[in-house]
Amino acid sequence: MDDKHNSQPCPMGSTPFWRSRYGLGLLVFGAIAAYFLLTEHRAHFFGALPFLLILACPLMHVFMHRGHGRHGGAHAGHHGSNKSPDTAAPPASGTGEQP
Repeated sequence: MDDKHNSQPCPMGSTPFWRSRYGLGLLVFGAIAAYFLLTEHRAHFFGALPFLLILACPLMHVFMHRGHGRHGGAHAGHHGSNKSPDTAAPPASGTGEQP
């Protein structure tokens, strides 16, 4: 088996942005900012947490089910029985009499 990656290597002398001096500085600055935001605004964050959980429900539905609008009729059999209404058994009566 070949362990080579299909990605193109960086040209000679060029480094990716996140390994450059500016990229590392941005990562460090972002980590420090995140630390101070979480420590100073912990009460606000925990106060908004229930609302964020409620907001997560429709977002998970949209992104996990992909909206359900584009399926057409291809998956209609997955949401119920395949029996037509006229072949279904009649409801049982509570009187115990046979017709």
